[in-house]
Amino acid sequence: MTAAPRFAFDIHATDGAARTGTIRMRRGDIRTPAFMPVGTAATVKGMKPADVRATGADVLLGNTYHLMLRPTAERVARLGGLHRFMGWDRPILTDSGGYQVMSLSELTKQSEDGVAFKSHIDGSRHMITPERSMEIQRLLGSDIVMVFDECTPHPATYDRSAASMERSMRWAVRSRNGFDSGGEHAETSALFGIQQGSMDKGLRRTSADQLIDIGFDGYAVGGLAVGEGQEQMFAVLDFAPGQLPADRPRYLMGVGKPDDIVGAVERGIDMFDCVLPTRSGRTGQAFTRDGPINIRNAKFAEDRGPLDPECACSVCATWERAYIHHLVRSDEILGAMLMTEHNLAFYQSLMADLRGAIAAGTLTGYADAFRARYVRVKEPADGA
Repeated sequence: MTAAPRFAFDIHATDGAARTGTIRMRRGDIRTPAFMPVGTAATVKGMKPADVRATGADVLLGNTYHLMLRPTAERVARLGGLHRFMGWDRPILTDSGGYQVMSLSELTKQSEDGVAFKSHIDGSRHMITPERSMEIQRLLGSDIVMVFDECTPHPATYDRSAASMERSMRWAVRSRNGFDSGGEHAETSALFGIQQGSMDKGLRRTSADQLIDIGFDGYAVGGLAVGEGQEQMFAVLDFAPGQLPADRPRYLMGVGKPDDIVGAVERGIDMFDCVLPTRSGRTGQAFTRDGPINIRNAKFAEDRGPLDPECACSVCATWERAYIHHLVRSDEILGAMLMTEHNLAFYQSLMADLRGAIAAGTLTGYADAFRARYVRVKEPADGA
């Protein structure tokens, strides 16, 4: 039997700009387009790893910022690495920590060296540099490591966007060097670069060209899902994926709502992550093919139907809306668990449908029918 490669990406079919394929790694295959459930603190909230896998997930996302603060990357390493620690034996992608540093910490000081910050947990002081980010992700045992980049605020002037992108590219070089010095971890894991440039086509072209010169296993489109709205995000995705290598995976970070994902897949994106299905599950929002519903609403108190009549998940096969309404209204833990499981299953079913439509050459019809039926509503307030 041939040993699994360190990292390989095979494209099986295309339909317009969309692609379906497989990322092959030593801990298992990742079917693309792929949605990665977010395991912020070494857990997908409310779910056991085997149950996450049963929804169809091939890969999880772990959070560098949260894990470096608690329980610390060094402790995770002493305990055998993140996979063993949390009981997940398939691939894990870790973010670099940059976004959370800027969004969650009480006080940050950014410099060319990196970002100094105070922990949102206890106020302790820390510093993340590109080299430290690579070290943390190596200690965690990440399979797919993300470079450390600067999170450009939105909106931003051209000059601010350009300066931020240029710093991210300098940090990408340092991340590449830091990753490559990681010995056995570098020989068995992958490193992704992150394209920046805000909403500007020229800046994103410059960023993409510099990343390609450095060389990465995959490429993320960063700096989106930061408040610009779907229309502006899609406008960037109309050109940004095409600036990146066609033979490498393209990852849209932090996205998103189901109709965001459908539109991004049409534009050539292969990988996604978002807290929305898990966070929404804990706050009473269930995703259905007709759009999200708030199970807390009184109209569901005696509803004998499943959360989504067309869903094949175990939650919809077993429990009625009335019971889940009762659990959620009563703040019972099981309510959050069942809602989370259903939402993750919904997202994985969506990804399977997208892969099938691309393979069959029917993506446009599938996407149009999805949008015609799916009624979008505002999601709950932010919170990991």
